[in-house]
Amino acid sequence: MSTYTPQNYDFSDKDAGYAQLARTLEALLHGEHDAVANAANASALIFDALPELNWAGFYFLKDGELVVGPFQGKPACVRIPLGKGVCGTAAAQRTTLVVPDVHAFPGHIACDSASASEIVVPLLDGAELIGVLDLDSPRPARFDEQDRRGLERLAQIYVASLRPAASGHRG
Repeated sequence: MSTYTPQNYDFSDKDAGYAQLARTLEALLHGEHDAVANAANASALIFDALPELNWAGFYFLKDGELVVGPFQGKPACVRIPLGKGVCGTAAAQRTTLVVPDVHAFPGHIACDSASASEIVVPLLDGAELIGVLDLDSPRPARFDEQDRRGLERLAQIYVASLRPAASGHRG
């Protein structure tokens, strides 16, 4: 079990900030393989570390749709069909979507009317879609290419944490 020590993250250099955040997330999840526990800690860490967020969390693929998992922020939409909204589209396409203006995204699902921009990173274990990591911001165009790279790395750390060294079984 890892103990979390609060830190201040400096995102004036986003790449360096994300590298520091990745190291913290690896240490925080080290030795734990439970999907819910690790998603809870990952969403709390991301929400605390990144500026200008109003939602950070996970949706997991269950029976062909995305179901809300651990998150930080206001209550969220519980179920999202694949191919619908930013989360469902990113999951169906298995590609990260950076949306500078969610109100211009066809079929956007507004769980929080304060959200103006969004980034959604698919959680992939090889070819298997596990779910998505979703971040919303009240600031338009909050997310960019550096955020995409940094959050994709955090998503990889989360997915890797689910695999015990010996069995490959997710918690």
